[in-house]
Amino acid sequence: MRLSLPLLLPLLGAWAIPGGLGDRAPLTATAPQLDDEEIYSVHMPTHLRCDACRAVAYQMWQHLAEAEAKLHTPESGRRRELSESVYTDVLDRSCSQSWQGYGVREVNQVKRLTGPGLSKGPEPSISVMVTGGPWPIRLSKTCLHYLGEFGEDQIYEAHHQGHAALEALLCGGSRGACLEEASITREEL
Repeated sequence: MRLSLPLLLPLLGAWAIPGGLGDRAPLTATAPQLDDEEIYSVHMPTHLRCDACRAVAYQMWQHLAEAEAKLHTPESGRRRELSESVYTDVLDRSCSQSWQGYGVREVNQVKRLTGPGLSKGPEPSISVMVTGGPWPIRLSKTCLHYLGEFGEDQIYEAHHQGHAALEALLCGGSRGACLEEASITREEL
């Protein structure tokens, strides 16, 4: 009888190699338990709005930076600005993208929106992320809300100052989504 290499290696690793699977507790993870608001609401749940805002700021910044990079020529040595029609189109596309890389996971009994631009602190060794469903639509609506609230000109100007400035514009301020999160945290302490 001949065993294939992919079958043989797990057997050896589990029983024959010190520190193999036989010496460790198994890793387990469960999907986050979503409440009715997280499942059925058409709006982004309040406790996830800061993460959503940060994701939108990141995507807007990325899309604008990529569009500017296409205009940049190494010979000129300077960044070229996008025309109003181009940056308006780029921002519209950033909101209408698929948002498929985003979802919700639970870390230390706290549900967080996760995806590109949202890594914050140490990552768990194993976790389950719930993607799809209402999350892409909610993120797109959040993005469009910020476009309407601030306008393309103000967003593009903040983009010139850097990612942190764009995030501060969208998520900070007296009515910002991340300000609400900070006040909730302070109240809980």
